[in-house]
Amino acid sequence: MLIIFIGLLYWSTSSTSQTFKTSQLVNIDNVNTIDFHNLDSVLVAASALYKADEIKKLFQGEQYRAAWATPIKAPVLFLDTLFGGVTITKEGGGKQTHSLKLETKNGIELTLRGVNKDPKQLIPELAKTLGLENIIVDGISAQHPYSALLAAELANKVAVINTKPKVVFLPNQRLLGEYNNKYGNRLFLLEYETESKTNWTNLTNVSEIVDTKKLQELKLSNANNVFIDKSALIRARLFDLLIGDWDRHTKQWGWALQQTDQTYTAIPIAGDRDNAFINLEGIIPSILSNENLVKELRPFDNEIDFMPGLVYPFDQYFLLNTEENLFIQEAKQLQLLLNDEALLQALKVWPTQFSKIDGEEIISKIKSRRDNLVSYAKLFKTTIDNKGLVTQRLKGSEDLRLPEQLQACFECYTTD
Repeated sequence: MLIIFIGLLYWSTSSTSQTFKTSQLVNIDNVNTIDFHNLDSVLVAASALYKADEIKKLFQGEQYRAAWATPIKAPVLFLDTLFGGVTITKEGGGKQTHSLKLETKNGIELTLRGVNKDPKQLIPELAKTLGLENIIVDGISAQHPYSALLAAELANKVAVINTKPKVVFLPNQRLLGEYNNKYGNRLFLLEYETESKTNWTNLTNVSEIVDTKKLQELKLSNANNVFIDKSALIRARLFDLLIGDWDRHTKQWGWALQQTDQTYTAIPIAGDRDNAFINLEGIIPSILSNENLVKELRPFDNEIDFMPGLVYPFDQYFLLNTEENLFIQEAKQLQLLLNDEALLQALKVWPTQFSKIDGEEIISKIKSRRDNLVSYAKLFKTTIDNKGLVTQRLKGSEDLRLPEQLQACFECYTTD
């Protein structure tokens, strides 16, 4: 039986040796013969890399393969006309996302985040040695290519600030310059950055949008005059639980700094929704998401089965020992705002073909989690408190030297 299992496992990983593939234009065979200035949109499929036979689906799951292969109508984007012209400031991206940072003439910062993921950096040497790289590559199919669109629309329903992502097609163009080979003729999410010198939110009196590291630095120099909006953060984190977004480490967040006289109130802004609605099916993903293996990799099921995996040092740092009533209030408000009608309205942000493929199942899971949200909120709060003070520097702040109190929790540091 073991030999058969191993044989089928290798069969499931043999569908392709590729680790990365860009999007596929529909009805355009040669992009070099097309003047995209004459087109306002194109029909493009995110990726054909995740095609699977029945054995592959058994071992690696059905996931969101159909969504990746289904074409979407995407507007054509030229950087010289976007907001009157933007400047590329730098190349960004994490371990699997190619991205370009942009800045408008009035200082608003944007990002182009590749819909196609490149997981080469995530492949461990052991997987390469054993010839099992495709397990990591194919794992991307558990992410919905357009999860960010639905997550943002749902966030709008509950007044959770989001980066307003839009799907765009970026053709080769003069302003891309040296980046044409890597970024030209690809599908992207265009969204606002979680750091920006100029306010792009609907909030008033915002002096700047900063990352957590800069917020800590501001707290260090203004100990008694810098606060966070705890209710807004609790709502945002409970919203994460509803949509199954398990990957919420510190670098996924920005803060809008509202300034009144000498006092700053930081309002959280969630970025990077690649892992919302994560769909972990099949033998291998089910094994990997076991709480004893990768505890943070929590599946988006009807129920939340392991809360400790969803509580990050970020939560301990900002929400430790927060009164339970705040969690209950925000849970009840989310239940009220995300009623059945609101969920169905939000789903319309996806083109019909995507709603038909995955919409019903996703909405059903959200409803189940919503109905139990007060209980989850209490458990979330209890889990944070049980984990206690932060004992290591937050992700993104590793090189920041802070007093012991400010390293342990945000509210711990005062000069009184």
